[in-house]
Amino acid sequence: MNKRSTSYQEYLIDSLKDHEEAAGYLNAALADGDIHGFLLALQNVIQARGGISKLAEKTHKSRTSLYKSLSLKGNPYLKNTNEILDAIGMTFQIVERDNKRRGRKATRAA
Repeated sequence: MNKRSTSYQEYLIDSLKDHEEAAGYLNAALADGDIHGFLLALQNVIQARGGISKLAEKTHKSRTSLYKSLSLKGNPYLKNTNEILDAIGMTFQIVERDNKRRGRKATRAA
């Protein structure tokens, strides 16, 4: 591979550093209805935001517990909740929190 070329994974992780891009990516994964796909997408966003170690610091949870929660077998709550929401004609949606903490002006959808 050429030194100047970027792998798709590197490109993806770099693009997911943008909050709007990450929210759209996660929503697309949710829209597919595949919890495993969503968990993989969430892992990519976490990687773009500094990885599991940084997440563990922010959440005050162990890396081990986070790895288990994000594993394909480790989050039955999310799978069950998604199935319940689907049964009542609803779904999860990812939205960006008020972004004042990042120094940008918050916007609202009209």
